[in-house]
Amino acid sequence: MAAERILITGAGGFVGQALVRALAGTRPVIATDRTGLDFADLPSVTALPGEIDDPALVAALTAEPLAAIIHLATIPGGAAEADPALAARINVAAPMALIDAATAHGNTPRLLFASSIAVFGDPLPPHVDDLTPARPMLRYGAHKAMIEEWIATLTRRGAVRGLSLRLPGIIARPLAPSGMKSAFLSNLFHALKAREPITLPVSADATCWLLSRRALVAQLVTALDLTEDPATARLNLPALHIRMGELVAEVARQTGADAALAAYAPDPAIEAAFGAQPPLSTPAADALGLTHDGTLANLVAHALADL
Repeated sequence: MAAERILITGAGGFVGQALVRALAGTRPVIATDRTGLDFADLPSVTALPGEIDDPALVAALTAEPLAAIIHLATIPGGAAEADPALAARINVAAPMALIDAATAHGNTPRLLFASSIAVFGDPLPPHVDDLTPARPMLRYGAHKAMIEEWIATLTRRGAVRGLSLRLPGIIARPLAPSGMKSAFLSNLFHALKAREPITLPVSADATCWLLSRRALVAQLVTALDLTEDPATARLNLPALHIRMGELVAEVARQTGADAALAAYAPDPAIEAAFGAQPPLSTPAADALGLTHDGTLANLVAHALADL
């Protein structure tokens, strides 16, 4: 059983909790995070709380060989800009140390790294596909690009079987401080469900790449179980290309709220970073069987189910 074990970092987070529960029972899981490790009902899950940059925790997490690592832990965009030293420690130094420790056993674990569309920076080209180069503008995006390159290097060297998965906007996250500049995308769902007004920092014509947690977890499980390695170590994940006004209308329809509760007060920087995303093509991920929510109605229904 030890050779089958999977380590999930950031396991107490919005995506991590759902991923742990999706994998529990299918194989042994080691779950780590600072908080949120509520898995006492899952006997196949070993919870090891702590800071991901703590050498003692890293030693405990990697004491036995791992079949796979899914690295979700991160300091996101806004928080990374506010505390550059912390962000560099958690986003760059910590995953490098963790990977070094995990590969010391001599096996070649599957490594899934939760990267981000932030690697593309802004402004974006008229169309984004698998050949679009990374040119990050935020520390967060730069950190993701750095670890993508390191994982690609380690994959070429045969130390890991690495895949960096570039996550789009994932909705609808809990209504709590997250350090994410894109939090308004999830806050919209909470506000309209509660019949409360919300002012969005983008225009009604803003366009975003969006994915539900349910669809993302399914993509991660599919990527984890790939029997053959893809030609690229970096994948843009399939996502729906959504206009903000259409998203507001669909959330209002499914919650029975008045769409007029959502007002628009565009912030140029937020609009440029999160509301000017062009059509997206993901042929490499499509070929591997990774899929998005299918329709806007499905996306909204899946997101509301998580509230």
